[in-house]
Amino acid sequence: MSNDFEFSIRETTLERMLVLKSEMGFGKKGWDDWFIHMLDYFSIKKDNGFALENIMEKVYYDKFYENWVKNFSLNLNNVWKDSSAKELVPIRDPLYNIQDHSAIVIGRGPSIKKYKHLEQLADSDYKGTIVCCDGALIDTLKAGVTPEKFPEYYVVTIDADEIIQKYYDDKIVEKYGNKINGVFSTVVHPLTVERARKNGIKIHWLHALFDYNEGKKSFNQISALMVRSKNHLHGLPAIQTGGNVGTASWFISWQILKRSTVGLIGINHSWDEDDPWELITSHSKVKTEIDKNNPTFKKLFPKIYNPEFKCNCILDPIFLYYSNAFKEFISRSPSWVSTINATEGGCIFGERIKCMTFKNFLQSYRK
Repeated sequence: MSNDFEFSIRETTLERMLVLKSEMGFGKKGWDDWFIHMLDYFSIKKDNGFALENIMEKVYYDKFYENWVKNFSLNLNNVWKDSSAKELVPIRDPLYNIQDHSAIVIGRGPSIKKYKHLEQLADSDYKGTIVCCDGALIDTLKAGVTPEKFPEYYVVTIDADEIIQKYYDDKIVEKYGNKINGVFSTVVHPLTVERARKNGIKIHWLHALFDYNEGKKSFNQISALMVRSKNHLHGLPAIQTGGNVGTASWFISWQILKRSTVGLIGINHSWDEDDPWELITSHSKVKTEIDKNNPTFKKLFPKIYNPEFKCNCILDPIFLYYSNAFKEFISRSPSWVSTINATEGGCIFGERIKCMTFKNFLQSYRK
C-alpha cells in the first residue's frame, strides 16, 4: 500500500518553499528529505531552551560538509608536507613562565574603528603576541601593527569558503608575509592556502572540530587517521571554533600558544544599535519587511544592554550562536586562562570575562 498523498497549496507558497529549500542546501534533494530535516529542527522543545546552538550547528554541517571533505582531500598532500600547529607550542623551558605571556586577538568588529584600537596598538610598547583573524589582517598591517614591531605575529583561517583568499590578496600582505605564521584548518579552501603561501606566510595545520562527537564514523576521526598515516604520526592539534575565526583565535592563543592572558579587540559578535536594519538582517539573510514588532523577530534580533561598557547592542541569529558558544567556552576554560574583553562594545561579557578599555589593557598587560 502506497503512502503517497496529494495536497494543494498556492503557487506563491510553493515558490517560497522552493527558495527556502534551495537556500538550506536541499535544492537537488527530494521533498521528503527536506521535510524530515525541518521536522528535526522544530521537534526541539522551547522549554528546553530551543537549542539555537544545535540548530545552527546542523545548518552549518548540512551546508558546508561537502566543501570540508573536498578541501581536505585537496589539501592533504600539503598537510603531510607542511608544519603542524604543534610546532608553535612553546618549548618547555624552566625560564618560561606561562603567567608572563599575553596575546591580543584582533577581529574586525565595528568597535575597532570606532575607538581607533589599531592605531593605539601601533603606537604602544606592547610586547606580547598578535593573533589576527584573517578578515582583519590587511587593515591591521596597514594601521602599522606589523611583525616588524610585533615579532610574535600569527594569522588564523578556519573558513572553507573560497572567498577567504581575498584576505591575503594585498601588497601589504606580500610585504610582511614571510614574517607571519599562519594557523590554518585542514578544510580551508586550497586557493586561500595557495594565496597565503605565495605571500610568504608559513602554514601550520590543525583540525577544526565539528563532528567528533559522532565517533569513528565522523569526518573528524577519519581525517585525523588520514593525516597520521604519513609524517604527522602523532596527529595535528584539534580545536573547537564556535563557528567563527574569532573564537578559534582565542582557542589558539591559550591552547596552542599557551598565552595565559588573552585580550580581545574587534570581537563584538553583535551590531551597534544605530546600525541600519538592512545591514543587520542581511547578515542572517532575513527579509527586512518582516514586522519588527513581531515577538518572533524580537527573539531573533534581541537588543541587549552591556553593563560593562554601558551600551546597547543588537544580535542576529548567527551572532546569538557565536556569542553564546564563545561565552560558554570562556566559562569552561582552564583557571590559568584570563580573558579580557577590551573591545569596548558588543555582547561578550559575563562569567570569567573581565572588561576594560583597550588603553587600560595596554597599560596593564605589556608583556
